[in-house]
Amino acid sequence: MNELKLSIEQVDPAALWGPNNDHFEIIKKQYPKLKIVARGSEVKVLGDEAELNIFQEKFNSIVQHLEKFESLNVNDVERLLGAKPSANKEGEGTADKFASGEVIVFGPNGIMVRARTPNQRRMVDSLGKSDILFAIGPAGTGKTYTAVALAVRALKNKEIKRIILTRPAVEAGENLGFLPGDLKEKIDPYLRPLYDALDDMIPAEKLKLYLENRTIEIAPLAFMRGRTLDNCFVILDEAQNATDMQLKMFLTRMGPSAKFIVTGDVTQIDLPKKQQSGLYTALRILTDIKGIDIVYLSGEDVVRHKLVKRILEAYGDIQ
Repeated sequence: MNELKLSIEQVDPAALWGPNNDHFEIIKKQYPKLKIVARGSEVKVLGDEAELNIFQEKFNSIVQHLEKFESLNVNDVERLLGAKPSANKEGEGTADKFASGEVIVFGPNGIMVRARTPNQRRMVDSLGKSDILFAIGPAGTGKTYTAVALAVRALKNKEIKRIILTRPAVEAGENLGFLPGDLKEKIDPYLRPLYDALDDMIPAEKLKLYLENRTIEIAPLAFMRGRTLDNCFVILDEAQNATDMQLKMFLTRMGPSAKFIVTGDVTQIDLPKKQQSGLYTALRILTDIKGIDIVYLSGEDVVRHKLVKRILEAYGDIQ
């Protein structure tokens, strides 16, 4: 009898084995000739060598699914093992939905982050053929959230090594100097929407690690000067508050293996009255450059409370 030892250190054992060990029981049922023992972060399997080789391949696919999507249910386990999926169970069709493009990324506890509107789906499709994407639209259209989801997906798929999220540190009627703390503590409130999006897509402990080891970096736009950003996914949020020189500086930081998304709302410019938004200039002069795409979101893409669309209409933000 042969023995196989497998490490599961990279995933949460509780998520792998399922509630009440449901996933573990399915695996054992699929391989009745094998003796499977799970202890901590190691799985020991005893049996015939040919059977062990098949088991190892299938089991690794389950672990990789959990590592990639941070979600695993009974149907996923049955599908990955080659068993017939059970009907009418929660989470059925998860893989199919992801493959169809409806789900961008899976977050903690099985949260599915979707492209929920036609223009959000255009953002997803556009990034497949363009390296720079401008997503322009009013508040609540999901442009920042979708952009962050695309970045997280690229990181999970190992298409890039880092995510960099940035915003202009422009005061919107508030005085930055009066906020307490050091520079990071003063800037963090301006970057809160980016943190909120990340919280929905990455488990808290992993997100903390990513921020500590700079796999994910969140910084003011001014911190981008002089850098070359390569092998990374970079998002400039609130770009309407960047000047011509700042936006030019940002776009020219791009390395050979990078993806950039620029999001902005031209109806909410917080620059001084005599200062022109660099986003206007960029949208005018970069429109016809191959590799740069622009997606305009509208009131039809508002995914917040239904009253948000009516409020935007009342203020004239939606034509």
